[in-house]
Amino acid sequence: MKEKKIPMRRCVGCMESKPKKELIRLVNTDEGPVLDIVGKTQGRGVYLCKNRACFATARKKRSIGRSLGITVPEERLDELFEELSAYEEKQG
Repeated sequence: MKEKKIPMRRCVGCMESKPKKELIRLVNTDEGPVLDIVGKTQGRGVYLCKNRACFATARKKRSIGRSLGITVPEERLDELFEELSAYEEKQG
């Protein structure tokens, strides 16, 4: 019997490749970047580990906006950080 292939994605914060299910996706929509908890939102996306440290690293390196091909305002990054923090607390 064939083993099922596990999709791997790279975190834009720590740059480690991990199984897709272990990461959270940020998607560029018409309203700007949003957290894609379900992983089904259409649009260009980037992946982050489900922790604040990787988000902070990605923010410092400006890799979120660069990977999405847009400029992300600092206020929006603050909002995304709050959403990620709330999600992380709910999961843990």
